[in-house]
Amino acid sequence: MKYLILVPDGAADNIGEGENGKTPLEEAHMPAANGLAARGLTGLVRTIPDGIAPGSDAANLAVMGYDPVTNLTGRSPLEAVSIGIDMADTDVAFRTNLVTLAGDPDTAYEDRIIIDHSSGEITNEEAKELIEAVDRELGSGLAANKGRVAFYPGVSYRHALIVGVGDRTDTGIGDVSNEASGYKLTPPHDILERRIGDYLPQGEGSGFLRDFMIKSYDILKDHEINKDRVRRGLNPGNSIWIWGQGKKPALESFKKKFGIDGSIVSAQDLIKGIGICAGLEVITVPGATGMLDTNYTGKGAAAIEEFKKGRSFVYVHVEAPDECSHQGKRGEKIESLERIDAEILAPVLAWLRESGERFRILVVPDHPTPVSLRTHTAEPVPYVLFDSAEERDNGDGAFTEEAGIPGRLFDSGAELAEYFFTEI
Repeated sequence: MKYLILVPDGAADNIGEGENGKTPLEEAHMPAANGLAARGLTGLVRTIPDGIAPGSDAANLAVMGYDPVTNLTGRSPLEAVSIGIDMADTDVAFRTNLVTLAGDPDTAYEDRIIIDHSSGEITNEEAKELIEAVDRELGSGLAANKGRVAFYPGVSYRHALIVGVGDRTDTGIGDVSNEASGYKLTPPHDILERRIGDYLPQGEGSGFLRDFMIKSYDILKDHEINKDRVRRGLNPGNSIWIWGQGKKPALESFKKKFGIDGSIVSAQDLIKGIGICAGLEVITVPGATGMLDTNYTGKGAAAIEEFKKGRSFVYVHVEAPDECSHQGKRGEKIESLERIDAEILAPVLAWLRESGERFRILVVPDHPTPVSLRTHTAEPVPYVLFDSAEERDNGDGAFTEEAGIPGRLFDSGAELAEYFFTEI
């Protein structure tokens, strides 16, 4: 038995809000996914439990069968694991975005507007230089931090800040290990085009994070990397934005949980981190960027190769629809969905059919990211579940939000995963 879960991140949208009343999933040409819907099960699933923010961390844990309420310790620790950071149990990790802030030269930091959470999809090489500059001035290079702070470069705009325990520092860092759970930190993609002063770090002991962010602007705004990006008409990474705090995660192994081994294919450090913590093999695909230009064909080929190696389960995550939604680019979101269908799902499906072995495929977004809102929401998402040994005849099928309404509603991702992996 082979199992494939394909996650087009943020693919779901708000019914009736798009052009001609159609969502991107309804408008996209997706014959492979729609064909599975015609011969399988469709419905909706709640991937975000009540009281949990609709982030990709919680949602992907849920799709993989883990309860975010008990298993989510924070987004950044999962990314830190993927980067290779060796965290102590008392360390606190923070996601650190490179963002683009707008405003006149004399505009106060608090009055600036965040216009791009990804700094124009900045390259790894450019971002590395900027984060290293921040680390020299505010992190490991600043003696006043008493060795408790370090910034680590990640992928594109996504980076990590690690803060350890110790004596109170002159930079205002106190008992972060105990205080961090009370910090109120806002994801930058939730506040695009808004005044940032209303969303800077809050909570007892969080002032040092606000200071880091303000000071980072002075370090980065005139950095040569950013001057060059502006000359080329690109958004600069002129500030860091800190959020997503948490401590070192611990997950039950996927093999112990479901009795099968598997691999994970993703460009996202967050998803790779979940895979590492779950004991899955993490596959790196050359040219996989997490953006619209990602290597879709390479991801499909990687999934097939893992099955050829004898893996029972492959989890393929594609970030592109989510990124297009955050950028408000409806046409590009549709393009990303069509490429996922044609360059990942179709060839993997063809290989599985030719293998002669029974297989199951689950296609499901982790959460909605409506283009009109440019941020995540917590509504149930549509799914398609296909079993090669139980093909149905549903007439015309569709992998869309509306098509999922008449089908079975799973109250949690864990419930859907249990059904997917154990119901025979």
